[in-house]
This record gives sequence, C-alpha cells and structure tokens, in this order.
Amino acid sequence: MIEKQLKLLLLMSVVTGVLWACTQPLAIVSPTAVFAPSATAVPTPVIPPPATLDLADLDTITFPTLPAQGVTGSLTAVGSSTVYPLTQHMAALFNEAGFAGQVRVDSVGTGAGFDLFCQTAAGDMVNASRPIQLSERRACLENGREPLEFRVGTDAVAIVVSRENDFAEDITLNELRLLFSTAATWADVRPTWPAEPILRYAPGTASGTFDYFVEQVLARDPLVLLGATNLVTSEDDHVLVQGVESSPYAVGFFGFAYYLEDAAQLRPLSVEGVPPRPETVETGLYPLARPLFIYTTADIMQAKPQVAAFINFYLAHVNEEIQEVGYFPISEDQLAVARFTWLVGSGWSQ
Repeated sequence: MIEKQLKLLLLMSVVTGVLWACTQPLAIVSPTAVFAPSATAVPTPVIPPPATLDLADLDTITFPTLPAQGVTGSLTAVGSSTVYPLTQHMAALFNEAGFAGQVRVDSVGTGAGFDLFCQTAAGDMVNASRPIQLSERRACLENGREPLEFRVGTDAVAIVVSRENDFAEDITLNELRLLFSTAATWADVRPTWPAEPILRYAPGTASGTFDYFVEQVLARDPLVLLGATNLVTSEDDHVLVQGVESSPYAVGFFGFAYYLEDAAQLRPLSVEGVPPRPETVETGLYPLARPLFIYTTADIMQAKPQVAAFINFYLAHVNEEIQEVGYFPISEDQLAVARFTWLVGSGWSQ
C-alpha cells in the first residue's frame, strides 16, 4: 500500500506538482526520465538507474544524513515570503551544525521567485507556497533547468482581524468572497456587523498566498480582489500585519506564521466554523490549508554540493523544527517521497 501511495505522490510532485488533496491514480514515471540532465547542462555524475534506486526498494533504503561540518560555498533561495521564515530557520540550524558557507534567502514572492529561477536562471532554490505552474515549468525547461519539487510542510492561510474587533468571530467562504471583493462595509457582508468601511490588506500579486487565495476563494479571478476599495497590497507580510493591527475595521490574510508572530494584537477568524489549528490543518478540515515546497534541479545539486547538503539537512530535520516557525509537519509518506526525490536527483548511491 505504501509503495502505491508513494508512486502517486512522486509523480504529482516531480511531473505536475502536488495538487492538494488529490487522490486520483496515476502511472509512475521512470526516475531517469524525470531527472536526466538537459542536453545543454554541464555534464554531471551519472544518476543511478531504476535498478539501483527504485520506489519498490524504498523501505530498504536508508536516507543519509550528510554532515554540515566542512561543507563550504554559498547558495541562494528566492521566492515565497511564507516559506521564507522556514528556510531562514533551517539555514540558521545548518550554520550551527557546522556549515562554513552562507545561505542567502530572498523574500520576493512565489511567482517572482519562479520567474528569477526559471527565466533568468538566478538562484539555486525556490521557496514556494504553491506548486509550480505549467508555464513556469516550461520556462525552466527552456532554460535548461528541470525543476525538482520537495514538499516541506503545510500552512494555513489565516484570515485575521485586530484584537480591537469585537464583532467578527467566524466567516463563511461566501462571506469571505464579499469581504475581499464588492462589499463596501462590514454590514454588507453580514447585516449584524457594523456599517463601517472595510480596510483590506492582502499580499501582492507576486505572492503565492495571493494566487492561492484567488484560486480557492475568488474563483481564480484576481481582478475581483484588485478592484476592491480600501485595498493595500504588499509582498512584505509585516506591512500587512501592521495594517490589520491599526484598526478594528481592518482585515487581512497571510501565512499562519505571521499571525503567530503578533498573536497578542491579532485574532484569526474561523472559516466555515473551523479554526486554524494544528489538528484541523493536518486533517484538511480547515478550508484554507495548503502545501509548502522548495524547488531546485538535479544539475544544481550535483554541481553544487552545498545545495545538496542543505536540502538533505532540510529534509532530515524539517518535521521536528517546522512547528517552531508556526507551520505544520507533513506526513511520513510525503516526507519519504521528498527524500526519494533528493536521493535520485542528487545522484546518491549507497
């Protein structure tokens, strides 16, 4: 059973991206077809063939924990502001474990991160709060970068108000659509709420959080949100936090970790009667739970040992560290798929 589940998860992660809660059966793709270096890439070590490293043997394969001590060089991760604090945290631990180089993490938004990584071949990794889109994957391939996907955690998009807000406790998805689109006052969303103008705070259009919210709540129409009155957008989640804090009539959405940073001043709303908590996010009951990823390529991992070593460290320790940042661990099956992707992509052979 676990082999069948792992085959499904691997295919979704490395070929089309993990689709949240997708359970339709798919055929496995040969690892050599997925991870083979591009024709224009610098030659790299030979990747073990399926006979050497195969999903069927996963239970007998020990995931290696590479030492950080003695690893040198630098690497850059670009992308999601949501995944940013997690990667920063893992980078700090990597340095504490003995890494002699530097991990630079730039928070520019998921979409902007993929643009840099795929279109201009900038950066060694992408932090992403959504799966890579087909157009982004195509741009990567056209520039000799075949993206590998590593699921590293789960986030809840928090709908937050100020602690001074004494009227809103929960919201339905239909009300949430109104709140971030055509409603002018809170009373337009729910008649028992005050007839005060809604002050809206949302991530910028380069953010994966923006993309996710538009897809899940606004029927994939970004103009509905961008046309709303009293709207402030920013790629910096701290700007959104400060804006929501400023008024009892303000509302915003961003990753759960940014809510936790200022929980004394902010309050999350329940969505469809479900609060964002570890147990509701892990089980998928909370409607706005979503996966978190990092991306790189086999070529980069094999040309830059420090990148392979950092991702190895990341996958070895992320589940025990992620709650420190404010996010939620992934299942052992999902973690096993991410580790298998590392094994094949790095060219590791026992």
